[in-house]
Amino acid sequence: MPELPEVETIRTALQDGERGGLSVLERTIKGSRLLWERTLAAPSRRVFQRRIRGQLIRDIRRRGKYLLFQLSADTLVVHLRMSGDLRTESEGAPLPAHCRLVLQLDGGLRLCFTDARKFGRIWLTAEPTEIVGGLGLEPLEPGFTARLLQRLLENQRRRIKPLLLDQAFIAGLGNIYTDEALNLARVHPLRSANTLSPAETASLCRSIRHVLRKGIRYGGTSFDWAYRGGDYQRYLRVYHRASLPCRRCRAPIERTVVAQRGTYFCPVCQGAPHDGR
Repeated sequence: MPELPEVETIRTALQDGERGGLSVLERTIKGSRLLWERTLAAPSRRVFQRRIRGQLIRDIRRRGKYLLFQLSADTLVVHLRMSGDLRTESEGAPLPAHCRLVLQLDGGLRLCFTDARKFGRIWLTAEPTEIVGGLGLEPLEPGFTARLLQRLLENQRRRIKPLLLDQAFIAGLGNIYTDEALNLARVHPLRSANTLSPAETASLCRSIRHVLRKGIRYGGTSFDWAYRGGDYQRYLRVYHRASLPCRRCRAPIERTVVAQRGTYFCPVCQGAPHDGR
């Protein structure tokens, strides 16, 4: 599933015209084609096609793993889920494989939402907070500090990895970058969140920011054909590296299952679940 770095990579590409496409900013939506009914969460197909026609794309923002296209009258909210992608191309080109929704733009351009696994969802709304209002902290915002994180962890008895995966706690982290941040911070994924010391929390805060920024710098992580262009997999510390040597201590990386997710960690660097170092 695309996480914060992958979603941010797509956002900047659509905004700045990278990844072989053109910017969609300040372009008018001339019409739309819905090719998979369930892609559109709300409103109905007829209302969507009527309301979106003629609107101008003024800005593109990201909230957690969601993309928010600020239009002249509404907000188009996109959640990529497992395999969604957005790309611009010439209006005359053949539609890409697994295309679910097309927006025809002025200047002979179109914006295509592709989604091989069909889990992605799109909303057109005047109130985007109804969709993204329950999301937690943005980890790359200035307000995400070690002091704030420590205060939030103090009363949390949950295991640290499931807590970090909870989008109502921190928005944007997924399986890959959570494992990477916990390893960098030397925190076991099964540690109780309220056992982290202030020093460990400060290290975790720095590590979350570090892995996300590095992921963005390398265009995200690619493991299969569903996500194009990322290169961060070359720099992963633990994720998908079971039995390979830890980059810090050379002990074999172990794999377990936490919150129904494959989880990778170093048993030496990250200690034991009860370890309150």
